[in-house]
Amino acid sequence: MQIPGQRQDWLGRLKSGLTKTRSGFTSIFTGRKVDESLFEELEERLLLADCGLPATELLMQKVRDAVYQKSITTAEGVQLALRDAIFDLLRPLETSMGVDRARPLVMMVVGVNGAGKTTSIGKLANYYADIGYNVLLAAGDTFRAAAREQLDVWGQRSNVDVISAKGADPAAVAFDSVQSAIARHSHIIIVDTAGRLPTQLHLMEELKKVKKVVGKAKTDAPHEIVLVVDATNGQNALQQIKAFNDALGLTALVVTKLDGTAKGGILAAMSMSTRVPVAFIGVGEKLEDLRPFNPREFANALVGIESNP
Repeated sequence: MQIPGQRQDWLGRLKSGLTKTRSGFTSIFTGRKVDESLFEELEERLLLADCGLPATELLMQKVRDAVYQKSITTAEGVQLALRDAIFDLLRPLETSMGVDRARPLVMMVVGVNGAGKTTSIGKLANYYADIGYNVLLAAGDTFRAAAREQLDVWGQRSNVDVISAKGADPAAVAFDSVQSAIARHSHIIIVDTAGRLPTQLHLMEELKKVKKVVGKAKTDAPHEIVLVVDATNGQNALQQIKAFNDALGLTALVVTKLDGTAKGGILAAMSMSTRVPVAFIGVGEKLEDLRPFNPREFANALVGIESNP
C-alpha cells in the first residue's frame, strides 16, 4: 500500500516517463477550435502513439460521440473526453496479483531477450519486500552467468535471497526453489527464466517443461505466468504476447521502458487485441520505477490531465 507521499512521487515519475507520448497529445489541444482538423490530427497522434488502428478507431468514435452528446466546444473538453475514452479502454486490463491467495505464491516470469525481464524481477521483489512480504528469487536462467549475477545484485539491493545453480537444468532449479520456498514459508517465489524468442520452438518447449515441473513441486502452481514486454517494441509486442500466451497461458504482463518511447499508446492496442491483464508498468531504471498499473493514473498522465474532475 502506497502512502500519499509515495503515491505523489510515483505520479510524478509516471508523468515524467510518459512525457514523449503526452507532448504529442497536449500540443494539439492548445488554442484550437473543435473542428474536423482537430479530429484528424488527434487520430494521427493516436496512430503515432502506437494505439493501433482498431483502438484508434474506437477512441475516435468515443471522443466524437462525447463531443456531440455533451456539446463540447473547447479543445480542453476534447482532451478530457479523450482521457475518459482511454480510461474506459484500459480499465479491463487492470489486475492484481492477489499474492495472499497462496503461500507461497509461485510467479513464473518469461520474456524475450532485452525486454528487461531480470531487472523487472528485481523490482518486483523490491516492491513486495517493501510492503512486508517474504520474497525468494529463483535464477532459472542457468546457462548465462551474467543473468545469475544480475539477479544476485537485485536480490542484495532488496535484501531478498536468490537460489541459483550454475549449468543446472532450469526446470530442476525451479523445482528445488519452489520446494525451498515452501520450507522457508516464503510468501512469494519469483522464478526467472532465460530470455527467448517465440520462434525458438525448442526453448518455448523448455518453458512448458518448467511450468509442468513447478506444478509438481506445488500442485496449484504456477499461480502467475508473467510476460515482461518492452514498450519500445511497439506493435511487435502484440505478437510476442500472443505467442507466449498460446504456449503458456499468461496471467499478466509487466510493460517496461514506457519512458523510452513516444508510443505509450501500445497499452490501448493491447486492450483491443491480446486482452492479457497488465499488472505492472515501468517508467525508469530505479527500484521504485515499477509500480502496479492504474488505468486512471495512466490515462491522465498520457494525455496531460493533472487531476480527476
